Amino acid sequence: MSNAADIIDARFAGTVGGFALDIGFTAPMRGITALFGPSGSGKTTVLRAMAGLSRLSGRLTVGGEAWQDDGAGILLPPHRRAVGYVFQEASLFPHLSVRGNLLFGARRSAKQAPAIGFDEAVALLGLESLLERGSESLSGGERQRVAIGRALLSEPRLLLMDEPLSALDEASRADILATFERLHDALPIPAIYVSHDLAEVARLADRMVVLSKGRAVAEGPVAPIMERLDLEPSTGRFEAGVVLTATVIEHDPSYQLTRLDLAGQPVSIPRVEVGAGERVRLRIRARDVALANRPVEGISIRNRLAGRVVEIVSTASTPYAETLIEIGDGTDPVARLRARVTREAVDDLGLEIGARVFALVKTISFDGR
Repeated sequence: MSNAADIIDARFAGTVGGFALDIGFTAPMRGITALFGPSGSGKTTVLRAMAGLSRLSGRLTVGGEAWQDDGAGILLPPHRRAVGYVFQEASLFPHLSVRGNLLFGARRSAKQAPAIGFDEAVALLGLESLLERGSESLSGGERQRVAIGRALLSEPRLLLMDEPLSALDEASRADILATFERLHDALPIPAIYVSHDLAEVARLADRMVVLSKGRAVAEGPVAPIMERLDLEPSTGRFEAGVVLTATVIEHDPSYQLTRLDLAGQPVSIPRVEVGAGERVRLRIRARDVALANRPVEGISIRNRLAGRVVEIVSTASTPYAETLIEIGDGTDPVARLRARVTREAVDDLGLEIGARVFALVKTISFDGR
């Protein structure tokens, strides 16, 4: 990401209400980059600074265009930044219908050739049956879909999303997550997505920036960041794990399961509507993986993956050992799992680097295509 036209480069520093922040990161001009961290880490502050809604010292370039550069005396006001902002609450205009709210976004970009037209946005977001309804009659998920549509029709160069699922119930969250997946595939607009939910990040994001106490402590592709043990104070000890890609083999309608190929070995998950041959993303938490030193029969755990130990990390100050397992069928590519087991179990099983093991996976989270 060295070409300025291909990246978003954000550098901000300052104090907001006694909270000191000094954060810098880059993101590509395509896909979703998550700002992840616990409450109070500075995520929303950074997002507001990118939109020009909060004033922090620093620099912001989007695709090579400077929106803020204190050294050069550049500071674009919010209305001159081509930003689509989706808040935690939809904040629709109550006196307008769904159509009226969407057209308000389109009027803001009337001087530009639209990258996405009204009809396309309506179809993509599934809003056809809602257009004439009043905004106050909508469910939380419907309101958020309209808010996303209004943001898209304003023709942004950058989409900013501030925990857009936090105020929704589980059904609405699932609806919006599926909407975001469609947007990810269909739109060339980059998005910065604020979240403190690791499952959301695993499902949606291509890259992530981990924030802690007003600092960026890590950034990069989602999978390797989630594997890092040194980030657990920020990502959460019991959420650590891996993100893997598998291929759909077939569906089993009698048991409502989908069979997958993961590095040459079979895996089953609850049925998902994805075609055979398609690649899907899976998230497996370290706490959901048990280990055995020989094949295990007569248990309810269906996913049993053969592999070998490539890393064991433990200290006498905790009862746990973090074990990294490389799985596969003896050919490339391989996949890696993390297992959090006790140090006693490591000794009892005789686990060491290179030892053959069987990973028993209790829970696999399907995180999208």
